Amino acid sequence: MSAFEIAAIVLAGLAAGTINTIVGSGTLITFPTLLFFGYAPVTANISNSLGLVPGGLTGAWGYRHELRSLGPMLRRLAPASLLGSVTGALLLLVLPPAAFEAIVPALIMLALVLVLAGPRLQRWAATTSTGRTGQVSTGRWVALLLGVLVAGMYGGYFGAAQGVLLLGLMSILLPHSLQQINGIKNVLGMIVNLVAALVFLVVAPEVVDWTVVLLISCGSLLGGVLGARVGRKMPPALLRGVIVVIGTVAIVNLLLT
Repeated sequence: MSAFEIAAIVLAGLAAGTINTIVGSGTLITFPTLLFFGYAPVTANISNSLGLVPGGLTGAWGYRHELRSLGPMLRRLAPASLLGSVTGALLLLVLPPAAFEAIVPALIMLALVLVLAGPRLQRWAATTSTGRTGQVSTGRWVALLLGVLVAGMYGGYFGAAQGVLLLGLMSILLPHSLQQINGIKNVLGMIVNLVAALVFLVVAPEVVDWTVVLLISCGSLLGGVLGARVGRKMPPALLRGVIVVIGTVAIVNLLLT
């Protein structure tokens, strides 16, 4: 492995950790980077998932203040992310990529629409919510759990733009600020990456490239810290704009590859 390859993978991990914490879709940087250097797609995908776990941890920790009162909600949502992640990771090992990736651009587009419509839909939701858990009705809780489950499946399978999907979904269904929603997204994304990584280690440890894991881990660890500092200072309008730009790039990237 050349010095250029080492530096490129570490920097890709740094960028991915930063972007994942702010929005999501960091995999769209690390995964193509690994393919460029000749790694097999499955090895690149699995090694990338493992390498991004440290960035998920530091990114979630960086949003701890926004999450201070949201412990009960996270405890309700985490099992759906966990189950979805296990399912998606197993699908990666048994299904051809085309079986799952065909709907990804449509899902990301839907997420972007939900993010843009979030403020208006949140105001509408606030006037109609009657649930027993905070201001979230039973029907929206069911929709939220199902959406988090599907996002977890996608995250366990590939993961690019999982954060955009979660942000779009929660922008409609939760009566919280975008920064709080981003904090929830970081925790759920961390759970998905961590659980998927554990599944890969148990089921297919032979496809993991530990050098790649270490290099991406070093970059993503710092990227999570940097992303939290940048993301928490962004006003909601700017954060939504960043989400839309990155989500659009994700769609174009997936359609052209």
